[in-house]
Amino acid sequence: MSTFDDRKNAFEAKFAHDDEMRFKAEMRRNRLLAEWAALQLGYDAPRTTEYVKEVIKADFAEAGDEDVFRKLNADLGDKVSEADLRAQMVVADAEAKVQLLTEAQ
Repeated sequence: MSTFDDRKNAFEAKFAHDDEMRFKAEMRRNRLLAEWAALQLGYDAPRTTEYVKEVIKADFAEAGDEDVFRKLNADLGDKVSEADLRAQMVVADAEAKVQLLTEAQ
């Protein structure tokens, strides 16, 4: 194998790994957000588990974060402002990445 082939394979492996990590971080973020929202809504443990599944399912409606935002915003109603929800999305995203990096070590 040539050096070019080695570099190509390494790049493809890194791309696949990065893509997988992005997906895992997004799913973790959605779980963290759903758990936070369930707490705001006063859900018990079984309902929280179901709600997490609903939020994760909502994320597959379209690309990006807006589908999750719309679901959470509709469910939370007046309990949480849009600005606070978006801020919580940023916090959950950062926390998800930290958790994944910690688990990888």
